[in-house]
Amino acid sequence: MRRMLFVPAIVFALMPAAVIVNVPAAPVLNASAAPAYCNVNPTFNVAQVIWVDGYGSGQVTRLCARVSGRRYVLQKGPYAGHVGRYGVARPGAKREGDGKTPYGAYPMRGGFGVYPNPGLRSSWLVTGSRDVWVDDSRSSLYNTRQRTPVNGRWVHAEALRVAPAYRYAQVIGYNERRTPGRGSAIFLHVDQGRGTAGCVSLP
Repeated sequence: MRRMLFVPAIVFALMPAAVIVNVPAAPVLNASAAPAYCNVNPTFNVAQVIWVDGYGSGQVTRLCARVSGRRYVLQKGPYAGHVGRYGVARPGAKREGDGKTPYGAYPMRGGFGVYPNPGLRSSWLVTGSRDVWVDDSRSSLYNTRQRTPVNGRWVHAEALRVAPAYRYAQVIGYNERRTPGRGSAIFLHVDQGRGTAGCVSLP
């Protein structure tokens, strides 16, 4: 799953792959009519791109591979999935708890899940009941993975041993400076048939 997502309102990047999340002007009605080449032009050097066209909370995802220069050819997909339940945030407008997926291009980081690594060539954590992701903007540990007990270090955090969403998941490198209130816990994870809290989900 080393790749990148693209949304007209969001772009995520995996090293050496990338994710681009894009928001079209209208719903994607015929996903099977995907072009042979992907309309993406990331500014970084990555071998693969996950291209996500989102409309509302829905999206269509394609896996694209670089063939020459900056050109990418469709490799797999399209697949139907979801972005934030309230769509994609405008550039720079993502806020904690707004139910929107951030716009932009971001690196893909390590993976985690209830199950063992399915083949991701990156770090992988099999989660336990104590593993959480801190989403408390006032905590010095904001937007990081931690383990309980809390010991006063944060007020709230998201449990990571959750199925089916986190059977398999990968961290999208959003807000890595951990700016308070700008959003946290943005992942690529298993789709549940509805909009997410801000992540990108795939079946």
